[in-house]
Amino acid sequence: MIKNIAIVSLSRGILGEPFMQFEVEIGLRRLKELGLNVRFMPHALKGLEYVEAHPEKRAEDLLEAFQDPEIDMILCAIGGDDTYRLLPYLFEHNELADAVTDKVFLGFSDTTINHLMLHKVGLRTFYGQAFLPDICELGPEMLPYTRRYFEELISTGGIREIKPSDVWYEQRDSFTPEQVGKPLPAHPDHGFELLQGPPVFSGKILGGCIDSIYDIFDGERYFDMPVLCEKYHLFPTPEDWKGRILLLESSEEKPSPVKFRRALEYLKGAGVFDSVSGVLVGKPMDNTYAEEYRELLVDVIGRPDLPVVFNVNIGHAMPRCIIPFGVDAVVDVENQSIRFN
Repeated sequence: MIKNIAIVSLSRGILGEPFMQFEVEIGLRRLKELGLNVRFMPHALKGLEYVEAHPEKRAEDLLEAFQDPEIDMILCAIGGDDTYRLLPYLFEHNELADAVTDKVFLGFSDTTINHLMLHKVGLRTFYGQAFLPDICELGPEMLPYTRRYFEELISTGGIREIKPSDVWYEQRDSFTPEQVGKPLPAHPDHGFELLQGPPVFSGKILGGCIDSIYDIFDGERYFDMPVLCEKYHLFPTPEDWKGRILLLESSEEKPSPVKFRRALEYLKGAGVFDSVSGVLVGKPMDNTYAEEYRELLVDVIGRPDLPVVFNVNIGHAMPRCIIPFGVDAVVDVENQSIRFN
């Protein structure tokens, strides 16, 4: 059972800004109500400018959290877009490999890059939620579906099975104190969709935000990101992808169909779709480009025998489940479940 949580800001330092403190207080209260002790790592609350300027301090926080025997779980504050800058401070002298211990690590979005870092050193991680977007949700409580998986993780150290949510929520368009207590508009949802291939398949899941994966190959956002990712061999080889299930979900930037296609083409060029046993795709935020994404997945992958499942409640659309990486999983679309060993 998890008792002590460390919160890290590995991508963006917004957690430390004064205008965010009312949200932080909401999240802290909820974590304490769940019986958890919370520790902010030394640089997690330093603010946007400091965190952006000091990737080495972000890396120090992550290493310290892994090395502290009292910490049971590392929870990311939020995503962002430049956590790749931690690579030299975690891999140049095997810093991460020497520090990593068997703790729960939870985050999503740009944290995809951190998940791939931890995959390199053999740690099984958990994808799908973060402190500010989920624990600090401004509504009357955490979204019930989201809370169910978070509570399972902290009480058992794992996730046993994922079922689809009955509803999805619109993105909140304002995050001011006036929004506190206001529920999000909800709509009925229809479960996992099988786009192609057999309805039952298995493998260990790995992947994350397709926007972040795109930036591994494309230097449009940061010219040096592909360079650093290649230098430290961040992206798994086709052999490493063999038999795995690829997870993809799209960010709040709602990538255009043109960008989504190009990201899929990068993955295809890297040999991923020739290696994996299946693909899971998260529900797009606000259902934006959902139909275009469905068509592109089938068209670009070009393997009708490869199972592709759409509309999973993971990533940027709300509510969010939690998906274990590196654990044997069985996807069963007929029974609308993803089960973990």
